[in-house]
Amino acid sequence: MATEYLWKAPALALAIGYLLGSIPFGVILTRLGGAGDLRQIGSGNIGATNVLRTGRKGLAAATLLLDAAKGFVAVLLFAYWQDRIGRQDLAVLAAAGAFIGHLFPVWLRFHGGKGVATLLGIVLALHWPCAVVYAAVWIGLLAFLRISSVAGMTAAVSAPLSAAFFSKFDIVPLLIGLALLVLWKHRHNMARLMAGTEPRVGSRPD
Repeated sequence: MATEYLWKAPALALAIGYLLGSIPFGVILTRLGGAGDLRQIGSGNIGATNVLRTGRKGLAAATLLLDAAKGFVAVLLFAYWQDRIGRQDLAVLAAAGAFIGHLFPVWLRFHGGKGVATLLGIVLALHWPCAVVYAAVWIGLLAFLRISSVAGMTAAVSAPLSAAFFSKFDIVPLLIGLALLVLWKHRHNMARLMAGTEPRVGSRPD
């Protein structure tokens, strides 16, 4: 393998992953749809749950799909490339870059989303059976409890657990790290859950 790939390929995976992940689809779609600045609505979060508070279900669904897609595309792009150049770390690095980009986008002064949808896309690209578990946990809890934060955090925690169950130990460390970041981004939600003031979907901001 050429010497330049020792540092150029990983750097490129992180950089392109970050740039893809940092695209703030929620902000873009709400502006294009005439719903205003998403950061001034509801909780101010840029994810699909807050887009839903605009009353535009189509925009919320599109935001969820596009936020998942950017993680999915980043991983697939570099999974293909790493096979061609004989490396095994580029897809994981692109996943990390895309996730960090979503949480801390340079375009929004590093104030991004909470990563639940983007993590779904990443998991889908890394190992689809884990993504089935992730989606089932997320959708099931959201339908049952109607508390977005609980559903999202539990789904994130399910990712490394399901990866271990399916013996995909090579991606477990990455998924543990990303799940911890999801939990950290939900720290205010956890405080409200403990206080009994966390809103349900369709009520006050989360």
